[in-house]
Amino acid sequence: MPRLRKIRRSFFDRSVHEVAPDLIGSLMLVNGVGGLVVEVEAYHHTDPAAHSYGGQTPRNGVMFGAPGFAYVYRSYGIHWCLNVVCEPQGSASAVLIRAIEPTAGIAAMQRRRGLTDPRALCSGPGKLAEAMAVTIAHNGLALDRPPFELREREAEPEIVAGPRIGITKAVDLPWRYGLKGSRFLSKPFKD
Repeated sequence: MPRLRKIRRSFFDRSVHEVAPDLIGSLMLVNGVGGLVVEVEAYHHTDPAAHSYGGQTPRNGVMFGAPGFAYVYRSYGIHWCLNVVCEPQGSASAVLIRAIEPTAGIAAMQRRRGLTDPRALCSGPGKLAEAMAVTIAHNGLALDRPPFELREREAEPEIVAGPRIGITKAVDLPWRYGLKGSRFLSKPFKD
């Protein structure tokens, strides 16, 4: 099988609503561990659920920078969450990586998560960050350089969309995207 083309930072210099669905089916690795992106959520700077909505802070500063960088934050003081910054610099929009299908470094993921079921390893943003060993140390790192490796998808996947999960603002926006029929989603999409 030919090696999939590397995703460059310029890929992220587009609307968050273009980048989010285009990430479905791509390969995302951190230090060689990861898999196929099967679920994401878009957060536009005009969206009250976006961390950037209230303006720049020390926590969300990376979102106000150039596209193609990782924005990592701690959710509920427990889980790290990995986002990719999109749109032109200063737009402060990002895509949350919600779930991946593990394909590389599965033994490392199982050890880190204390689980053996591949379906449970990365089926949620906190789970995948733990499985891929993503921490605040990754915040602000370029997505087209180690320890990250992103590769284009092999084929055009069938994508479904619906409301985002676990938020209290703008809950009706259909900005959650997933690979139709994937058993690795954090939560099934409603038909």
